[in-house]
Amino acid sequence: MEKMKECKEIEKLLISIDMVNGFVKEGNMADSYIQHIVPEHIKLIKQIQEKGGMIAFVKECHKENCREFNQYPAHCIEGTEEAELIEELKPFEKDAFVYLKNSTSMIYAPNFLQDIDKMTKLKEIVIVGCCTDICILNSIIPLQNYFDQKDREIKVIVPKNAVETYEGPNHKREEYNELAFKLMTLAGIHLVENLEI
Repeated sequence: MEKMKECKEIEKLLISIDMVNGFVKEGNMADSYIQHIVPEHIKLIKQIQEKGGMIAFVKECHKENCREFNQYPAHCIEGTEEAELIEELKPFEKDAFVYLKNSTSMIYAPNFLQDIDKMTKLKEIVIVGCCTDICILNSIIPLQNYFDQKDREIKVIVPKNAVETYEGPNHKREEYNELAFKLMTLAGIHLVENLEI
C-alpha cells in the first residue's frame, strides 16, 4: 500500500497513541489496566477502515540515554519488545502510518506534521490510546493549536472510553483523566463518551 501517495485523499484519520507493550503489558511504565480499552480500539479501527479512513499508530521509541529518562524511568527503548505495538493491534500496523516519537508529543515525531499537511481533504481526526494526561494531552492540544494557526477546519474527537492513563503513587487514574478531559474541552477538542464512526 503506497500510503504516502494516498495522503491527499484522506478525510478521516484515527490516531492510536502509545498502545505499546511498554505502557500496556511490561516494563517500568506499564499498567495492565490500560488493556481494557483495546476492544474499543479494534472496533474503531475496523469502522474507520470500512468508511475509507486511515489509521496511524504513534509509538514511543527511545534511545538508551534519552533526555526524557531524567523525568521518567527508562521505557520503550528502541529494539526492545516494549517499543512494539501490543499483539492485538499488530495486524493493523502494515496498512497504517507509523510514527516513532522520542518525547511525550507526537507533534515532533519525524514526518507527522508533514503528512498532516499533505492531507488536504482531512475533515476529522479521532484520537485514542494512552496516557490521557501525558502523551495524549501533550499531542492533542498542540495539534489543535496547529490547526488554529493554519486556519484548518478539522474536527478533533476523543472517545473517553478509548483513552486511559495509569494508576501510581501521587497519580490517581480517575483524577488525572478528568483533569485531562477538562483541559481538552477548553482547547476545543470534541469529547464523547463513546463513538460510532
